[in-house]
Amino acid sequence: MFLASIEITPASSVQEIVTHNYRTADVFKKYNIAYCCGSKWPLETVCLMKDIDFEVLKTELLNACKTVTLPSITPFKEWNVDFLTAYIINIHHYYLKQILPFIENMLANFLKEHETKYPYFKEVQTIFSKLKKELLPHLAHEEDIVFPYVKQVVHAHESNDNYAVLLVKTLRKPVDFMLKHEHDLIVKPIFKIRALTDNYMPPHKSCISHQVMLNKLKELDEDLMQHIYLENEILFPKVLAIEKQLLA
Repeated sequence: MFLASIEITPASSVQEIVTHNYRTADVFKKYNIAYCCGSKWPLETVCLMKDIDFEVLKTELLNACKTVTLPSITPFKEWNVDFLTAYIINIHHYYLKQILPFIENMLANFLKEHETKYPYFKEVQTIFSKLKKELLPHLAHEEDIVFPYVKQVVHAHESNDNYAVLLVKTLRKPVDFMLKHEHDLIVKPIFKIRALTDNYMPPHKSCISHQVMLNKLKELDEDLMQHIYLENEILFPKVLAIEKQLLA
């Protein structure tokens, strides 16, 4: 499913639109419009059947097709700690809180129809459910404990405050724990899902819902990898270096 530009007309079929861009499936799901096998009705007909304004639906579909990317020269390493933690919370944490329940529901619905044909997806579902169960509390732990500590240590160090050393001696474990824990929590299950799905490659003649689900999993994978990179390669090393300076 290459995210190419698409022209949406009254004659465009639902299946054709989703095939062009898997993200449009979210819009059709919102309006309870089937987009999988047999969804070849023209959009104009679907709108008449569902009593939906065609232009409203078209606008939402085109918005769903927009891809927002950051340039490769984005200076993550130059961002201060406050900005970086705010970015992680408002971009990555927000995304995960929205997408994890969505994918869990999508997997459950997919298996109702396709478990016999694709039995390995039962294992994908098991791995994903465990990931979701552990990841959401992990995000809360970061927001409530780790990030406030990170910002306190950095600000105290920059201001030469006397309590900085005491702060590190008392609370330094959160950062060290996160670095050791995230690999088992996130990377291992994602690698297992990659292996089970052949790196999210749809099987030959797979249905649209199958392709949409694999693309959603791939999108999650990519977001998590950037999330881990920002924390484990930039944010936490900065703080550990400051801790080391203070304790020395």
